[in-house]
Amino acid sequence: MASVKVKKLRVKNHRVILNRSAGGDTAITVVLIILGIFMFMPVYLTVITAFKPAAELSIMPPKFYVIKPTFKNFIDLFTNINQTWVPISRYIFNTVYISVASTFGCLVLGSMAAYSLSKIRMPGYKMINNLIIWSLMIPNTIAGVYNFIIYCKLQMLNTYAISILPVWAGTLGLYLMKNFIDDGISDEMIEAARIDGAREFYIYLKIAMPLVKPAWLTLIVTTFQGVWAAGASAYVWSEDLKTFNSALAAIQGSSSNASGAAAAGSVIMMSVPIIIFVVNQSKIVETMASSGMKD
Repeated sequence: MASVKVKKLRVKNHRVILNRSAGGDTAITVVLIILGIFMFMPVYLTVITAFKPAAELSIMPPKFYVIKPTFKNFIDLFTNINQTWVPISRYIFNTVYISVASTFGCLVLGSMAAYSLSKIRMPGYKMINNLIIWSLMIPNTIAGVYNFIIYCKLQMLNTYAISILPVWAGTLGLYLMKNFIDDGISDEMIEAARIDGAREFYIYLKIAMPLVKPAWLTLIVTTFQGVWAAGASAYVWSEDLKTFNSALAAIQGSSSNASGAAAAGSVIMMSVPIIIFVVNQSKIVETMASSGMKD
């Protein structure tokens, strides 16, 4: 009887890994490194532009390094913003306030609604879940006119609410949280807590939320990044309510020589989301690795 040749599994740190050849792993690594360089290039160019003096900004073709680094672009940025109608501290306060309030409300409302749809099973919950999925397929441009009519009826134009409440009503975070609660928390665990006398809010806060921590950390990071990086709102025209991004756009449009100051502002704006992402990176990766997987 002919012997059957069994392919040996590759093991690393006592764990079975994908059965690829060493050459395949090397090729994939090289491709990922190249793609990573291309993805990082815009960030790198923005950072070096922020530290380039005016003479180097006009060099053609542009160089991919800084000859004489300077902080003059950052000084010019704050000088130009302080010459606007409101001080720079107001723009920064508006940006932080809107970002934090939007993220907090999105997390609380999204997680509570997701828990209710997943574990309480109210009448019509399947139809509500389908509506949430369908809403993700509607582009913002299609709903723009109807949203404007609603904002006018609610007298939300030119207020903080116009920048905060629409984020609370977003369904993407709700959909993410519901899927994680469905997959990560068993119905038997919830029923056992109810039999022991635990109230629904206690189960949500003390049992459900700790078990889906990677999901709501991902929701915090993605929501905060989206709101923080949002540009000028067409529904806000009062300078007292505008964000730092609006001031940057005004500075960049006011002068053709403001590219250095605009790059300095972009570095400041992207540094905060990057720090938040780095701090929560492991949990976000865990969320992405677990999505779509069931026991």
